Amino acid sequence: MTVEIRPDDINEGIRGLFLVRCRNQRDGEDGTMPSIEKRQEMGQVSTQGKNAMTRRTFMKSAGASAAAFNILPSHVLGFSGQVAPNSKLTIALIGCGTQGLREMAGLLSTPEVQVVAVCDPNQDSDNYVDWSRDGLRKSIANVIGKPSWRSGQAIPGGRDVGAEMTDLYYANKRAADNFKACAKYADYRELLDKEKGLDAVKIMTPDHLHATIAIAAMKAGKRVLMHKPLANRVIEARQVIETARQTGVATHFIPSSSGGDVSISAQLIRGGAIGKLLEIHNWSNRPVWPQYATLPTDTPPVPKDFDWNLWLGPSLDRPYHPNYTHAVFRGWYEFGGGAVADMGHYSLWRVFAEFGLDAPVLVESTPSHVCTLRDQVSVKIHNDYSFPAASTIRFKFAAKGERPAMDLYWYDGGMRPRTPEELERENAELPAEGMMLVGEKGKILAGFLGNNPRLLSGEKPSEMPAPTPVNLDWVKAFQGGEATSGSFLLAGPISEAFNLGAISLRLGGKRLLWDAANRKITNLPRAEKFLTRKYRKGWEI
Repeated sequence: MTVEIRPDDINEGIRGLFLVRCRNQRDGEDGTMPSIEKRQEMGQVSTQGKNAMTRRTFMKSAGASAAAFNILPSHVLGFSGQVAPNSKLTIALIGCGTQGLREMAGLLSTPEVQVVAVCDPNQDSDNYVDWSRDGLRKSIANVIGKPSWRSGQAIPGGRDVGAEMTDLYYANKRAADNFKACAKYADYRELLDKEKGLDAVKIMTPDHLHATIAIAAMKAGKRVLMHKPLANRVIEARQVIETARQTGVATHFIPSSSGGDVSISAQLIRGGAIGKLLEIHNWSNRPVWPQYATLPTDTPPVPKDFDWNLWLGPSLDRPYHPNYTHAVFRGWYEFGGGAVADMGHYSLWRVFAEFGLDAPVLVESTPSHVCTLRDQVSVKIHNDYSFPAASTIRFKFAAKGERPAMDLYWYDGGMRPRTPEELERENAELPAEGMMLVGEKGKILAGFLGNNPRLLSGEKPSEMPAPTPVNLDWVKAFQGGEATSGSFLLAGPISEAFNLGAISLRLGGKRLLWDAANRKITNLPRAEKFLTRKYRKGWEI
């Protein structure tokens, strides 16, 4: 059954005739949208007032009750790529590993969103890697309201799990909506080709696939929500940003939702609390996954129902090995971005924004190394394929405005900066993770994300600033609203910094002088090959 709706029956500004199909699903209820990222609330999306009245007028003119019809998603409306405020935002999850499934609860419980498809080269298995043996299974069981779901199974993952989770959640929480079963795909290209009504995708794959999938999705007119990093190559990150600029689709970089308290330190510094900012130090307890010192030499069989070629994507062919996949992918230069890409995006995104950091002009690093015995002789393992177990990276930024040139230091693997004198006098130590901002006249010590900052001098400001509000509401942005503070267009400097850091580590700690305007490593031409990757035939970007 189809119903013809005339322009007079619809909001002013929506022009032309269009068809609305009878569907057995209702509009989502108003309310606070649950956050996808920890520690953040994304606000509310209201359908009250003018929009609500328009819906009632619309239903009346259609000669149908509100229970029988729903205004269709944006692909039916087809106006400037925007989603009507009272329609569902249809989204597909690409990447059904542990983190993708863990964050699925946020998507499913968002009333303005409907998950219509999932995609992963793995169909269904319990051989994933996680931070607890049964935590993910229990979390999924709780979300779908079935405590005994897959009881006794190890760590689950794959597209079947994502689809099952979606269908069971909707059946339990939105039974009256009678949603169509979640579609499943192994290949994101097939998903983009067949899901014509799709509004957006959320990309939760290993790092080496981020740019390839994001660019394809944006060119297909889909809005993109993506985890870190934007890409694990400098040139790929630039291509993602340029595609976002050319297509004009809404985008949101998930880690931008963290680190809001950095703005408190920035306000204190602008008020003269520690003088001019000279250095920022940020240290993490990562990696908390194996970073293998050697390449695997055995060739185990590819697991059943796992498409290894699709998982490799743009990367050159190599034999399958479990040491490359699931949570351990991030330890390899080919597939991941190391600890700095894994956690630095959370802690330092707001640092780049608050202090106006452009791409660094210099990057150098100090990686740890591993030795082995060969014929009873100790030798250092030459390793340009996996990130070190521990490292420090120095990023130097040029002066800008009233801010002088400054250094940003990253530490991982248990490394920390030198204990400041202020803490030595207190017989105190730096925490296992944290952030320290060093100025001409003092220091600010904070948590890893910049949270709970305090002056190490012991002075207390007459009035502690409040965090600066930022727009993180990607749902509204994807419905045609204002771009979020995590737009891909803002991700250039941090993406280049972290990917240049990876190149320095890969070369054993070499200093790199970076000319961002000309995309050149000016002092070490042999390093430039790592700005991009060698692509498998047919996977070039």
